Amino acid sequence: MPKSVIIPPGTTTPIAPFVPGTLADGVVYVSGTLPFDKQNNVVHVGDAKAQTRHVLETIKSVIETAGGTMDDITFNQIFITDWTNYAAINEVYAEFFPGDKPARFCIQCGLVKPDALVEIASVAHIGK
Repeated sequence: MPKSVIIPPGTTTPIAPFVPGTLADGVVYVSGTLPFDKQNNVVHVGDAKAQTRHVLETIKSVIETAGGTMDDITFNQIFITDWTNYAAINEVYAEFFPGDKPARFCIQCGLVKPDALVEIASVAHIGK
């Protein structure tokens, strides 16, 4: 099965050996997305809502570059550093998924940069 690398215009070089997204057989796999600026610095330090919005906007750009929309997302994997941010993260998350929600899970863990409060990886089915 052939695959295509998905890199939205203006994307910076990741801090590890991966790409923002991969399209294979009509499915977009979006890498774990952190609240990074173009220099891989954490943005909106201490603000879980702003970081979540930044992450979801970044995911949206990957999905749209592949030819899909946020409605095509079927599964999200959410990683947070502190359960006290859970409600704030969910508030922003609900703005991006106002209708039928994707399946998901959420776990608390450490992230690659200490100031990052949230990371999300997504799967979207956009057809062939």
